[in-house]
Amino acid sequence: MSVLDYRLGRIVVMALAIALASGDVISAASEDEVIARHSRALLFETRVLSLDTGYRRDYGSGVVYAEYFASQDLMFPTRVNEEQLRQKDYVFGIRDVAAAKAWPLDVFTGGVVISDAVGVREVVLMGDAETRTVRAYDRGGRMFEGAAVRNKLRGFGGLWEVEEEMLVGPDGTRLARVPGHVAYWFAWDGYMGVQSELYGSQD
Repeated sequence: MSVLDYRLGRIVVMALAIALASGDVISAASEDEVIARHSRALLFETRVLSLDTGYRRDYGSGVVYAEYFASQDLMFPTRVNEEQLRQKDYVFGIRDVAAAKAWPLDVFTGGVVISDAVGVREVVLMGDAETRTVRAYDRGGRMFEGAAVRNKLRGFGGLWEVEEEMLVGPDGTRLARVPGHVAYWFAWDGYMGVQSELYGSQD
């Protein structure tokens, strides 16, 4: 771990401590935003490095790794199970207690809504393959489907509001968001391996 990593680690811990002390409610969905807000106060004396480094290089967002992102090649050799997915296909993964599951982003083409489960936890997922975004929420035994209205799902009792941290039903019932993230298949498979299910797998 570098000195920078160590200092940033301390700042993150301090930011969370300040947030808790000030009464902030922290969830997996809001943790990054809370850390960023309090870290800015802790880092008010931080100097930002200039992009004028003396080297002719484009430091624009996404430029450095543009070729890597556009290629199916990896930076380093590794074993990947490519029976169903290519090594750099994107997946959305959820790790829960004693269970994990990944969904290929392609299954969300067109804004598909999927009612599924990770181990014993029942979840509903809504995503968009084009923007590479997916959200997952607890569904508590309910089945959901897409609705023609933006930021709403059709489920038990009618239309449910899709909010950042929860689904809100017509009767006020709240279903919490479930943490998950988008990853390359080779990274997910290399880390989770057979401990993870893959949506659509015939096994």
